[in-house]
Amino acid sequence: MTHCLNCGAERTAEVCEACGMGSVAAEMALRRRFSNRTAFFLLGALTFVVASGRYPPLELDGILIFGGVMFFVTLGLGLWVERRAVRHLEVEALKRVYFGLVPLPWLLGALLFANGALDRAPAGDFTTTVVSRFAMRGPFPSRRLVVNSWREGRRLERVSVSLEDYDRFQPGDAIVVRAGEGLVGIPWVNGVYRR
Repeated sequence: MTHCLNCGAERTAEVCEACGMGSVAAEMALRRRFSNRTAFFLLGALTFVVASGRYPPLELDGILIFGGVMFFVTLGLGLWVERRAVRHLEVEALKRVYFGLVPLPWLLGALLFANGALDRAPAGDFTTTVVSRFAMRGPFPSRRLVVNSWREGRRLERVSVSLEDYDRFQPGDAIVVRAGEGLVGIPWVNGVYRR
């Protein structure tokens, strides 16, 4: 017993009784749906990266690593489903998992944006010292000041800053980091100032 590639109904004959498509037509419909959802997923991944920089969380590196792992897992799963569909193997369960992962970058991007944009708690000022700096070039450049941590159980914090702040502060400078608590409890950087 196999499932129709188009509608997912159990199929016992060449033509699906639920949607009326044959194997070849169902495979073409699945590929069209896959290409549309993959485009939606890729656009969401870009939106996630941009949204994470608007109100940057203190744990931005870990969040971006998680997003990158989910990105490649989802794309790999999509390719696996498509290859199985070409060989006319069972894909219904994998297809549902893939379709469930497609909106994940949109949801994570919206969560990070809302975490900072809707945070109404007063931001706290924390005095610290710049230990080093880190800059990464590319289409979405990233600049960080590595500072001594003010949070318990941590030694260092990587604070996202603008180009002006990156050029203004040098290792050894005493600075004040203004950080918000976050709507959903993810601390985020509101600004960096001179002491």
